Amino acid sequence: MHSLRRTLELRSRLPIRSFTATVLVAAVALLAAPLPSAAVNIDWVQVGNPGNAPDTASNCAGVNGTGDPSCGSVGYIYYISKYDTTNAQYAEFLNAVDPGGSNTLALWNLNMQTDTSNGGISFVSSNASGSKYVVNSGLANAPVVYTTFYDALRFANWLDNGQGSGSTETGAYTLLGGAPTPTNGLWVTANRGATIFLPSENEWYKAAYYNPNTQEYLAYPTASNTPTTCAAPGPTVNTANCNNVVGHVTNVGAYTGSPSPYGTFDQGGNVEQWNEQIVSGSKRGVRGGSWGFSADSLAASAPIDSGSSGESNLVGFRVASLVPEPGTGLLVMTGLLGLAARRRRRAS
Repeated sequence: MHSLRRTLELRSRLPIRSFTATVLVAAVALLAAPLPSAAVNIDWVQVGNPGNAPDTASNCAGVNGTGDPSCGSVGYIYYISKYDTTNAQYAEFLNAVDPGGSNTLALWNLNMQTDTSNGGISFVSSNASGSKYVVNSGLANAPVVYTTFYDALRFANWLDNGQGSGSTETGAYTLLGGAPTPTNGLWVTANRGATIFLPSENEWYKAAYYNPNTQEYLAYPTASNTPTTCAAPGPTVNTANCNNVVGHVTNVGAYTGSPSPYGTFDQGGNVEQWNEQIVSGSKRGVRGGSWGFSADSLAASAPIDSGSSGESNLVGFRVASLVPEPGTGLLVMTGLLGLAARRRRRAS
């Protein structure tokens, strides 16, 4: 009952004509409207090869940690952020949604300021630029940490709503303000029509471990079946920030020789990343290991769950999308029409 369905599966409930008409209207509207100037730009990586076979079921947590027979299998093309969400991106979010600095939704954690090695965002009462939340020196491109699962959902909502004054409480997820409760928080899943969201476990897993060239899964998210070496950043292949070798977070993408087969970075090491998987009770899935964990935690066979409060200097997140942020309205229309085409093929 807690299975997380991605947007195409939710859309499959719509009649074909209704869905196609909807995306055509949306495409025309997007073409007619001026493109917004986004403060936060996401580098997207396309994850293709829809309908790939699943990996070993026990490699994914699944509901109640019992495994998932669909582990890593995704039936549609989607996009995932090339890098973890950074302090610079998250500070833009904070200043947009909390310009008064009230921190009503607890989106900012004091440890972001006081942990000088890992926390990357300080709160100031006044600043020449008018910002309340300021990125700490040298940590702009490091992954944001001390974020809860719900912080990540609210960041996704903000992106899904166009940034700026976009809502944090509706959009990809309905959160209804305040602290999550069993009725409006613990079991929250993506809404129909969400375009930017937190990846499901299968989406995260496929981007990290699936090799589209060989159509096989790899053991580590550095495009290797050999255990990853924990080392300092650089171009050396199959290396990552793990086992306390560096001792703190490093800039996203700093391990330039160790991308996943699809081209994402740091899906192994640096920080663990939230995904949508409901494991049990309030526990949600996290994957990828961190700077303080051994190389074993980076492996495909190492699903992890964490409590919903989960604020730690070891945990961050990345986002996923069905339509990447476009350079032109034409790209938006192309993406939307592609979704309609996939919908028709699924029904035929």
